[in-house]
Amino acid sequence: MAGIGEMDTESFVSLLRKVIGESKYVQNNPPELVPEEDRVGRHVLEALQPYGVENGGPLIIQHVSYLKGRGNIIVEYPGTVDGKILSFVGCHMDVVTANPEEWDFDPFSLSIEGDKLCGRGTTDCLGHVALITELMRRLGEVKPKLKSSVVAVFIANEENSSVLDVGVDALVKQGLLNKLRDGPLYWIDTADKQPCIGTGGVITWKLHATGKLFHSGLPHKAINALELCMEALEEIQKRFYNDFPAHPKEELYQFATPSTMKPTQWSYPGGGLNQIPGECTISGDVSCADVVKKLKEYVDDINANIEKLKTRGPVSKYVLPEENLRGRLSIEFDEMMTSGVACNLDSPGFHVLCKATKDVVGYVKPYSITGSLPLIRELQDEGFDVQTTGYGIMATYHAKNEYCLLSDFQQGFRVFASIIAQLEG
Repeated sequence: MAGIGEMDTESFVSLLRKVIGESKYVQNNPPELVPEEDRVGRHVLEALQPYGVENGGPLIIQHVSYLKGRGNIIVEYPGTVDGKILSFVGCHMDVVTANPEEWDFDPFSLSIEGDKLCGRGTTDCLGHVALITELMRRLGEVKPKLKSSVVAVFIANEENSSVLDVGVDALVKQGLLNKLRDGPLYWIDTADKQPCIGTGGVITWKLHATGKLFHSGLPHKAINALELCMEALEEIQKRFYNDFPAHPKEELYQFATPSTMKPTQWSYPGGGLNQIPGECTISGDVSCADVVKKLKEYVDDINANIEKLKTRGPVSKYVLPEENLRGRLSIEFDEMMTSGVACNLDSPGFHVLCKATKDVVGYVKPYSITGSLPLIRELQDEGFDVQTTGYGIMATYHAKNEYCLLSDFQQGFRVFASIIAQLEG
């Protein structure tokens, strides 16, 4: 496999122990928790700098920061042919939050149970940080003669989109990844050892209903905002699923579900049990692009025809003519709208990944998820040939008691070595 050999398991576990030990300090949930990715990055740099050009090695290493303590790392193993390149990107040095009181073990230190490596970040994404570091360290150590340059990019700020120009978005804007357009870019931040070929977009919404607050013993004098919001949402969902049926390519991309619109949160101002609320809000998300205009049209039409909306019981109503009152709805959307991704299935980079996966794992079964990976769509729009895979456990992503399997990461190392070898042809 391009003369790289097998992963040094002892070195991998040692590095993983160090970076998981920093996970408490790289939780990303501002403003309360702002990660210091350099705490992870220093362990990456310590592992790779002995093989850097400054020390007589082949690796070209850049540490690029746009905020203090929140750096990105770009590592290149140069090939012999100009313009021939492949890259491993997406290994992020921040993590989602973890509450130690809810876990069965300390989330902020590595614990080992046989093949299981446990701790926050083992699957997402510090395990991949350690894996790609070991790959680049191995290239620096063995120095195989390659036509292709191999580039690894370790990034800051993947787990939060409210703060911009810190991670890969800034690297792209500054042109530091331009040459990666010349070959496949493997985004290493998914799971289950298979190519992830598609993701869903996501738009968050809030549907607000305004009625009339009144005593629950006199419901005929109220406009029940709870009922209005529930019935309106049901009508909106019916229209949505009629207007946005399954896409013809969903089967090709192996999406588990079609586009969906669903509520995830409910809120109202509060009050006594004997009060019919005059306001309430249902919030949720919709995994479909180009839908905002349609949803606004649904709401406008329901408002214009509020008398026709289904009610609940003989005195439930959304209009009080004697008071010249009408219930009304409004819908708003978060400014951050994330588009989905469909990877190029004709790309040589995709075919190489599939063959490597089949050879190493024993089978290949590409899949898609309706969850979002916000950064990779931006890369695709910028002209990068993005392919995605990963070696954590999907069931533990962002979950309590996160873990990965050492054997999966060993296979991941062999897949990467196979990709490098195949692209030499």
